[in-house]
Amino acid sequence: MSFNRDIKIAPSILSADFANLGAEIRAVEDQGCDWIHVDPMDGHFVPNLTIGPNVVAAIRPHVKTFMDVHLMIAPADPYIEGFAKAGSDMITVHAEAGPHLQRSLQSIRDLGVKAGVALNMTTPLSVIEYIMDTIDMVLIMTINPGFGGQKFNHSMVEKVRQTRAMIGNRPIHIQVDGGIDPNTAPLVAEAGADVLVAGSAVFRGGSVDNPQAYGQNIAAIRTAANAAL
Repeated sequence: MSFNRDIKIAPSILSADFANLGAEIRAVEDQGCDWIHVDPMDGHFVPNLTIGPNVVAAIRPHVKTFMDVHLMIAPADPYIEGFAKAGSDMITVHAEAGPHLQRSLQSIRDLGVKAGVALNMTTPLSVIEYIMDTIDMVLIMTINPGFGGQKFNHSMVEKVRQTRAMIGNRPIHIQVDGGIDPNTAPLVAEAGADVLVAGSAVFRGGSVDNPQAYGQNIAAIRTAANAAL
């Protein structure tokens, strides 16, 4: 996939119908999303337990766009190969999820997968200063990780702006995750984010039998973000 800074909407399937994930993925893709965002959680690094590599492998045939897998697990290293073999296009690990961040990121890339690093709200940008040549994306958490439906933290807009300045002309995506909707999307887009993760704001009001609502939600987020550029 060629790099660009166009706004990309990445629905988080954490907010989808878990009994119908394949159909949910097909529905949001048909309705215009750009990436599919998957949130494995371990009940240890974050206070929730979600999915593992087997589920990622099961949904892989349904994903026609780009499967973006955000590991909210620690330690992450023992699971990277499993999620890579399951078909991830991007694997993002948290800066705190292992003792050697650069080694974790390099191991992802060595498996032929794009590598991202996630920064919690209190994680300083300095942790990525010396590994810029090993990352394809920086994920700025705009909530505390672990649950969907949380309220956007406005202090993170400046962190996105500082990340964009640090990246410069490097082909590195800036993703934001948490509380993204048509009201908050313009704030992070103007600050430099190009990949917007949205869960409840995409899946609210729709279903596989009523996918048009997904399309309306995706379009509303994209339109609001692009209007700020």
